[in-house]
Amino acid sequence: MTFKHQKTNDILNYFQQINQIPRESRHEEAICQWMINWAKQNSFEVKTDKVQNLLIKIPASAGYENAPIVIIQGHLDMVCEKTPESNHDFRKDAIKNIVDGEWLRADKTTLGADNGIAIAMAMAIAMDKNIPHPPLELLFTTDEETGLNGAAAIASGFFNGRILINIDSEQEGYLTIGCAGGCNTNIALPIEWAKVPNNYQLITIQAGGMTGGHSGIEIHAERANAIKVLAQILYLIRQQTEIRLVNFSGGTAHNAIPRNAKALVFISENEIDKIQEIVKKAEKSLKAEYQKTDPHLFIKIENNNESNDQAITNTEKVIDLIIALPHGVATLSNQNIASLVETSNNLASISIAQGNSLKVLTSQRSAVESKLEALTQRIEAIARLSGSTVYSDNRYAAWQPKMDSPLLAKSQNIYEKMFNKQATIDVLHAGLECGIIGEKSSDMDMISIGPTIKYAHSPDETMHIGTVGKVWDFLLELLKQLK
Repeated sequence: MTFKHQKTNDILNYFQQINQIPRESRHEEAICQWMINWAKQNSFEVKTDKVQNLLIKIPASAGYENAPIVIIQGHLDMVCEKTPESNHDFRKDAIKNIVDGEWLRADKTTLGADNGIAIAMAMAIAMDKNIPHPPLELLFTTDEETGLNGAAAIASGFFNGRILINIDSEQEGYLTIGCAGGCNTNIALPIEWAKVPNNYQLITIQAGGMTGGHSGIEIHAERANAIKVLAQILYLIRQQTEIRLVNFSGGTAHNAIPRNAKALVFISENEIDKIQEIVKKAEKSLKAEYQKTDPHLFIKIENNNESNDQAITNTEKVIDLIIALPHGVATLSNQNIASLVETSNNLASISIAQGNSLKVLTSQRSAVESKLEALTQRIEAIARLSGSTVYSDNRYAAWQPKMDSPLLAKSQNIYEKMFNKQATIDVLHAGLECGIIGEKSSDMDMISIGPTIKYAHSPDETMHIGTVGKVWDFLLELLKQLK
């Protein structure tokens, strides 16, 4: 790869190396060891903790020895999403970087620019001896994508810096100074089984082709949720004929809007034509509803020849539970930032576990703690009314904006001088680790930046190549002035 901005070549070469190494959330052993080896080979001081968070110390350049320590921060893991036809194994296969015009993408999988680009930029800074910069601490956390768990596990004293630049935002020209907090809710509905009559046929109903995306970044777009779509189809069928559910699955990660879902159901052989007509009519309606956000949405019915004569006896309760659970934007902010999503929920995944319970995962976000709690209470109450057991976990704090931040003021000034326009001050609905890290040090001054990334947490993830160089140039000037 060769690009006009020379440093972009170096950064994307590092990124390509990173993409050779599996780094699924909760399986960051290989990338962690690779980074440790890189640090030791270059005589950088490195340490790790019990959850494999990494801290790599880069000495100050000449003249910056007495400057305040600056933390450059990102996370080691990535969301592992792929298209249905992809055979990619995220536990062992390398991700293929593909240049597509001005964009970088992968081959039918997530690209991992979220957040591999932060690692690549940090490595490029550390390896360039001509860059003026303060003493640096490169802080790379694990298990970010499943609930910011690595950041939450950082012990007191693991880092020393009090100025932090997070490289996990996804829009060049934006200076992020706050983000939502969140939590997950785990629902388990007990299910029982019974034999079906002989005149019942097993079929598969699949809802797919949906756009999906990052539940913090794209939730406002009102894209179709495959789990909700499929539950809606099953509800329509149930209104006109009996169905007996065998399986219901969909979704892969708490922070990814589900793109595909599948149900196995028994139906009377005499009702097949009626059900096909119901599904055909519903698909037409749904395609019209989501024509702009999910143009490739489809509903498909197929005969299933699995050897099975058992179905769930409380099928109606399963369907009612999924219909009742909320998904999408709950409230918009009434603060100064117009149209900012304040509170939302992602109905993230559903599966049948070990044959005795239906497992449902939801992920709530809010910039306001009381509203996060209210939405979580609502979901828990719906679950209990269905007869489910329920608990919420993986809570993380919101990052409250500080408009008087010295780092923000300096960043605004630098950006305007460099690019002859003002940077956009942003508060994300997505979760960033800054909120958790900031809680560990009350005097921390933080911003988040990053190149433009679209469709993160989906196989359509792309990164705009030209913005990598712009972020790099801005970051270097900022480090130069933090003296």
